[in-house]
Amino acid sequence: MRLPEVRAVLTGASGGIGLAIANDLCASGARVLAVARRREALAPLLARYPNQLCWVGADLTFLADRHKVSSAAQAMGGINLLINAAGVNQFAMLEQLDDSDINAMLAVNVSASICLTRTLLPLLKQAESAMVVNVGSTYGSIGYPGYAVYCATKFALRGFSEALRRELADTRVGVLYVAPRATRTSMNSPAAQALNDALKSNVDDPQTVASAVIHAIAGDRRDLYLGWPERFFMRLNSLLPKLVDRGLRKQLPLIHRLSQKPDNENLEP
Repeated sequence: MRLPEVRAVLTGASGGIGLAIANDLCASGARVLAVARRREALAPLLARYPNQLCWVGADLTFLADRHKVSSAAQAMGGINLLINAAGVNQFAMLEQLDDSDINAMLAVNVSASICLTRTLLPLLKQAESAMVVNVGSTYGSIGYPGYAVYCATKFALRGFSEALRRELADTRVGVLYVAPRATRTSMNSPAAQALNDALKSNVDDPQTVASAVIHAIAGDRRDLYLGWPERFFMRLNSLLPKLVDRGLRKQLPLIHRLSQKPDNENLEP
């Protein structure tokens, strides 16, 4: 896909990975409809790229707001790229979560992405070539304690991406699934960051992830898994899950201790 010819809808555009992707797309000459609940973080980019970047305020868990995004996409002359980068996460053991916490993660990470994709597919199919990009996670391939619901949502997004790619195989719309490892964004609560620090986990900068995503879009990739040794552990988990079970079992005392700290909902807006 030629980046200067891109007309994109980008969700989660005002935070972390989404904001970095918005910057890179505009710098490459693309036109971007940035979808976010808040405008403030996007203000510098809107000022820098007034002819390429526009914002629509939306909560994608609401049907009316998804229709508002669709209307804005039509007003910009159609689109050939949809990037589902909005997400919400909460580091906690399952018993610590309320139903509202669980439903929020399912609604934002799974339902909103699937429903927005369905809404925008007719526009995408009108383009000479188009792509849907779903931003998942390493935790879409490895179930990790303290992230049971988040993992469930990212496993679902990975499955959705695979099935949708096959469903659209006879169209001009491709599907790219992106699996970042831990990334330095507002999604990481202090407790989650403390866990990363204690385990000496590799944590990427959002700009690093965004650059890799842009490169994958330009190369018409079908999937992108970021980080080593994370890719190795994902492969190991698929081949020898009991071995991974034993390794993660040793981390449980630390995970239990850190997850007891109050942890508010964290999201990419």
